[in-house]
Amino acid sequence: MGKIISVTNQKGGVGKTTSCVNLASYVAASGKRVLMIDIDPQGNACSSLGVEPKKHDSTVYEVLLGEANITDAIYKSVVKNLDVVPSTVDLAGAEVDLVYVDNRETVLKEALKDIKNNYDFIFIDCPPSLGLLTVNALTASDTILIPIQCEYLAMVGLGQLMNTVRLVKKHLNPDIEIEGVLLTMKATRSTLVQQVADDIRKHFGSKVYDTYIPRNIRLAESPSHNMPIMMYDGKSKGALAYKALCDEFLKNNR
Repeated sequence: MGKIISVTNQKGGVGKTTSCVNLASYVAASGKRVLMIDIDPQGNACSSLGVEPKKHDSTVYEVLLGEANITDAIYKSVVKNLDVVPSTVDLAGAEVDLVYVDNRETVLKEALKDIKNNYDFIFIDCPPSLGLLTVNALTASDTILIPIQCEYLAMVGLGQLMNTVRLVKKHLNPDIEIEGVLLTMKATRSTLVQQVADDIRKHFGSKVYDTYIPRNIRLAESPSHNMPIMMYDGKSKGALAYKALCDEFLKNNR
């Protein structure tokens, strides 16, 4: 049975989508069967893997509203073994559309039941908010992966995220756990950055990955070419970091 992992942080600009796309790509390249679900209305995750939702009739929006089966919304990405359920800007209205739906927090979980066994890992790229879309993802997930930027303000709001996780665990998904905490955009020579990293490690302990993601211009460029970093520049510092993260992730999931 596949493991479902939400990649989430309600603070924008922390490398959430970049981490979801590139970790999923390397895990797929290792030979695992991987599905990535984009439930961020911005749709950056699916476009970063060469899947343009405008060209397809069914997306995660139609799945959440019950207008399409999730199998109709799965498409091949540019990476072998990696499938994608894309998002569109229409998803921004989904939280309003779902208000009157029974059991609205479990819609995604129900949709995934039929396909969970088809994959080794299912990654969900969450929106930078703690609304109904993120709650759906957390309710459907086995674990959450939290990217945190190595800056002081990155810690602001983290308590709100953890409180949301506690509420989901109490009322909707008692089995959800933290997969890991990933330090992103780390400048190695900054004293403040190191202090923030130390504080995060004190709070989350062994859940913090040994691998960290450095600031890297090639990582920022690759989405505009509709491909993950492993295909855009596999020798860059960013690519090597996500490859190391993949190795650590798979070691933890033996």
